[in-house]
Amino acid sequence: EMSEMSERSKQNVAHGLAWSYYVGYLKIVLPRVKKSMEEFSRANPNMQACRETWKLHILVPLSCDVYDDLEKADSNIQYLTDLTETTLNRAGIKKRVYKHSLYAIRDEDNKLWHCPVEYATPLQSLYAMSQDECAAFSREDRLEQAKLFYRTLEEILKGSRECAGTYRLIAYEESGEAETHFLSREILWHLQQQHREEYAVYEGNQLQNPPTTLSSTELNLQLSTSDLPQPLRSNCF
Repeated sequence: EMSEMSERSKQNVAHGLAWSYYVGYLKIVLPRVKKSMEEFSRANPNMQACRETWKLHILVPLSCDVYDDLEKADSNIQYLTDLTETTLNRAGIKKRVYKHSLYAIRDEDNKLWHCPVEYATPLQSLYAMSQDECAAFSREDRLEQAKLFYRTLEEILKGSRECAGTYRLIAYEESGEAETHFLSREILWHLQQQHREEYAVYEGNQLQNPPTTLSSTELNLQLSTSDLPQPLRSNCF
């Protein structure tokens, strides 16, 4: 009965997607990101040497609107190359390939910031469900599930020792107006924050507050306790 109630309220959708994304992908690839960036940096010594940005930057648009080509989404985002591939035998697939794409993000001063960027792919499933009549999944459901997906994924990654310091979640809510370089500005805000964090550690300085024009990343993602998925058995730990 509790399982049926959870299915009707769709509480388990985002929770399951977040865990699947972590166990089936992030837990595998994130521990290898910094090594791949180090290899690329040695081969390209002119690249900006800010190790704090040597993380996988995961885009989480609450609209679940995912672009397959980031360069078409924002002309200030330029594809550079793919980082070193990881090849594993997994679930019967021989030599399955995992890789990340490295991008150059151009700021207002034409300075290039380099980092691996990709969308959280489970958001495509949430979007597809909202377009499929069989799923009975409204736009409102999609928004709430996107928020729950972000919150669940954030909590999972915070508790993961293997993934510590290897990722940056970039959750955002697109404005109603069409902005040509909205996405690059969102990414740049996080890159600049990490750069300031690195220098604050070395110099002992306090971080400056982010500019008000970039405060759109500060989202209210809090959900009530009743909205969270509940265990289906009383003996769960």
